[in-house]
Amino acid sequence: MFPKTGRKLHGDGDELAFAAMMSEALIEALGPTHQAVKIAMRWTGASERSVKHWLAGTHAPRGMHLLGLMRNSDEVLRRLLIASGRREALIALEVSVLRTKLTETMGFLDKLFPPEMGNASGEVQGRERANWKR
Repeated sequence: MFPKTGRKLHGDGDELAFAAMMSEALIEALGPTHQAVKIAMRWTGASERSVKHWLAGTHAPRGMHLLGLMRNSDEVLRRLLIASGRREALIALEVSVLRTKLTETMGFLDKLFPPEMGNASGEVQGRERANWKR
């Protein structure tokens, strides 16, 4: 008869490293709070227990849960692209994020300093800004 050795199966190093990477990405994106658990549950449809395992780094999300996280978290997507050696795709993601931030910043600046309040060349600046957004 075989002795009882426990109920846990120990994962190999690669699986644990992947789980740790996903944990870091989720904590970076959502923070270490219980609210982070609720947000990840909403994004993926996973159980609270599963999400807590992901945040602790003991298990990693798989399949549809992983896709849900990638869809909603740029940090998770960024780390997966780095781990998979797809740096060229990472550059495209970063350019997209930068474009979004620049557009938001330009909108904020337009609210603070409308083109009408600017100098006499405000009309030209407005056209240049419109060309930049294309």
